[in-house]
Amino acid sequence: MLLAALLLLISTEVHSTDLPQLPLVPYPQHVSLISSPPAVLDPLRFTFSTQSRSVLLQEVFDRYHKYLRLHDFEQKLNLTLKKLDVVVKDSNEELLLETSENYTLTVNTDSAILQADTVFGAMRGIETFSQLINTYNYTLPSVQITDYPRYKFRGFMVDTSRHYLSVSVLKQLIRAASWSKLNIFHWHIVDDPSFPYCSTSFPDLCVKGAFSPDHVYSQTDVLDIILFAYRHGVIVVPELDTPGHTLSWGKALPGFLTHCPGHGNIGAPYGPVNPTNEDVYPVLKALFTEITSVFPGQFVHLGGDEVHYPCWKSNKDITDWMSAHNMSGNYDRLENYYETRLLNIVNSLNKNYIVWEEVFYHHVDITPQTIVHAWKPNWKKIFQSATTAGFRCILSAGWYISRISYGEDWQNFYQVDPRSFNDTATPEQLALVMGGTMCMWGEHVDNSNVLSRFWPRASAPAERLWSPEYITDVKFMEPRIEAHRCRMVYRGYPAEPSFKRGHCQVEYSWRRRR
Repeated sequence: MLLAALLLLISTEVHSTDLPQLPLVPYPQHVSLISSPPAVLDPLRFTFSTQSRSVLLQEVFDRYHKYLRLHDFEQKLNLTLKKLDVVVKDSNEELLLETSENYTLTVNTDSAILQADTVFGAMRGIETFSQLINTYNYTLPSVQITDYPRYKFRGFMVDTSRHYLSVSVLKQLIRAASWSKLNIFHWHIVDDPSFPYCSTSFPDLCVKGAFSPDHVYSQTDVLDIILFAYRHGVIVVPELDTPGHTLSWGKALPGFLTHCPGHGNIGAPYGPVNPTNEDVYPVLKALFTEITSVFPGQFVHLGGDEVHYPCWKSNKDITDWMSAHNMSGNYDRLENYYETRLLNIVNSLNKNYIVWEEVFYHHVDITPQTIVHAWKPNWKKIFQSATTAGFRCILSAGWYISRISYGEDWQNFYQVDPRSFNDTATPEQLALVMGGTMCMWGEHVDNSNVLSRFWPRASAPAERLWSPEYITDVKFMEPRIEAHRCRMVYRGYPAEPSFKRGHCQVEYSWRRRR
């Protein structure tokens, strides 16, 4: 009986070669062509229709009307499709990780209907509908699509400390991310080089820690970005990385960092937060209280990576304190002491938190709600250990899109699957894998190149996070990622070429940029 079940599974297994080759990124869960002629629409007269009174949904309609009307239109075919009917079942517009993004889309020659559980599912479905449109002649196939994400946590990380990115560029990144159905903006907002976030609790942090008064994010800027992201179905997750990566905090907070000449960060005489200084913890409580109030999402990222122990080891006050507290020479225990106090602060604020993998494998006493974020090459061991211990995990290893190589390096990103850490992992372990985040560290990007460095390369991991597990064939992705790249160019984005040669129907021009 078991053998029969296995044979049935093999016989019904779906392969990408069996799927319709449509220019969709990410590819939906279920796609079936309908045996009727293609639909033809007039972008100047086409409308979105709904009974919903949602202002948010109307904003989505307005955006996609603009995408349809970006270029001159000469239609010689008979027009058959006049509108897309959009049905949203639930009027609740709260955006959470658990919020349904499911939708069904049916397109026939003369009718089209999109049904979604929420307005955010409607957003995803309208993007899919727009991707079906052939902008050469405004035809689209008759098709039935049922779609939903494979992973709930589908993120992109941007570092705004090493090089500043303007509010307008961050918005463009968010908008483009929504086209690939990403739903998390992990904002690595501060780090060693600069502190551009303007805190109301500690104004001097950005006054003294930013590159200049022009390289900051005011409270108005931050709220503007959060609201813009929400309107595109994206949750903003702020990261304040401590105890390492905090050099930019020091000028505004004397005594906050460890003094360690010759062992500091990026050539400075200071290193990580000084965990033995009691004055540190009221500062952390006030700052994280502010952060969790400003950012309404469910999550805050606490960092915790790359803590430079030699700095602590070289500071006599710290080593004396460690001796007095029975932890001489055990810097894992010192880090545990700091992280435990920080986690107690954040726990009191009722936020879910994420930490880099070091916090887990340094044996910090973390709570069961902790999310472990793996970024190093040994991520499979981290996932195996963390899920065995009952912790949720997200992946960035293999998805550092700030690292570039000659050729089509997006193909390497496409081979990574967060649930491939152990062939014998139990269903309970696999259920703890929430998804992943592609990372754009800021050493070599700023306003001039971050958009083209990001896209369309980030669309490869975006598909692995949304689409069915069995869609892994690079050859199946190749024409689709090139179509997606040209679609971005059509919409005014400087997405870089996916291949060594080729062209788009509409080429990028700075004058057309929107």
